Amino acid sequence: MTKAEAIAMSARELAQYIIYDKELFILDVRNEADYENWKIEGSHIESINIPYFDLLEGVDTALAQIPSNQEVLVVCAKEGSSIFIAEQLIEAGLEHISFLEGGMKYWSEYLEPVRVGDLKNGGAVYQFVRLGKGCLSYMVVSGGEAAVIDAMRMTEQYKLFADVLGVVIKHTMDTHLHADHISGGRVLAEQVGATYWLPTKDATEVTFLYEGLEDGRSLTIGNTQVMIKALYTPGHTIGSTSFIIDDHYLMTGDILFTRSIGRPDLAGLAEDWAGDLRESLYDRFAKLSEELIVLPAHFGSIDELGEGGRVADKLGELFRRNAGLNMGDEAVFRKLVTENLPQQPNAYEEIRQTNMGKLNPTAEEQRDMELGPNRCAIHDK
Repeated sequence: MTKAEAIAMSARELAQYIIYDKELFILDVRNEADYENWKIEGSHIESINIPYFDLLEGVDTALAQIPSNQEVLVVCAKEGSSIFIAEQLIEAGLEHISFLEGGMKYWSEYLEPVRVGDLKNGGAVYQFVRLGKGCLSYMVVSGGEAAVIDAMRMTEQYKLFADVLGVVIKHTMDTHLHADHISGGRVLAEQVGATYWLPTKDATEVTFLYEGLEDGRSLTIGNTQVMIKALYTPGHTIGSTSFIIDDHYLMTGDILFTRSIGRPDLAGLAEDWAGDLRESLYDRFAKLSEELIVLPAHFGSIDELGEGGRVADKLGELFRRNAGLNMGDEAVFRKLVTENLPQQPNAYEEIRQTNMGKLNPTAEEQRDMELGPNRCAIHDK
């Protein structure tokens, strides 16, 4: 067997396995701690972890655990170790072996564009699913123009998609000052000559120019009068702002997810913001139409993906089955959101400082800062 027979699987190809429930067996050769913290998951994906250094003397340990009649993907952090192990498995007689191109580094950065639905007077809403991190961003398209909401730092992917659609990005917006990933909104706006919008109350320490988002502010996209209306919904941050699109879609940022609710502690103000969080969820959202399609900025589990990989649900459905929206006792709610908190995101304070413009990490440093899953949600255990 030759080296060329170790076939690369791209992040895009891997995404299709997850979105369309195709069977895949993964051998992850990173160290155990990294695997336990963050791994590739899917409803028909089985994975095991055998660290690379445990396989240097031979792959017999792996052979005993790998099915011979299934597609097998070897995964490591940056690709090199997985190529070596994939070649060893092929030499040992296994077939259908591939390695993840670019490793978990590339997987973390891949965005899968999914069409969410149409707009009333023409145009559409697209969701960019960052499967490797559980992040969601959006492009609203109408009349040859586009707005991008909660953009990731991988700005080229939005520009390429806009080119494919034949639209010009006129606005970029963040629902809040992010702490789990580096925003691409400001950079994307600079690159394409668009206007960058940020909630004013989250921008008190930023070092750059922006347009302030205030409650009730409306923006028109294209010549079909698609309105994006800002709805002030504090609690995850003091400035958190949701968007109502075309009176049909509700982009909730990190306040409300399909299975959970946002955490109020990433600026160290959980006790102060718990009341804001409850008011946003139980008052402001409760006054909106139950037919609005909720489009959050994150998902916490791969089984939240619906048809075609999109993450969405009606607001009324969430009020019926999302535990975070069904705590009548305010004391119980406050205890949940201030005490029952998950581990904080990797390098979250450095990410906040970067999103304020106070830090300017290199591209490689930005990748390292973002490694691991998002941890913006609170789940009622």
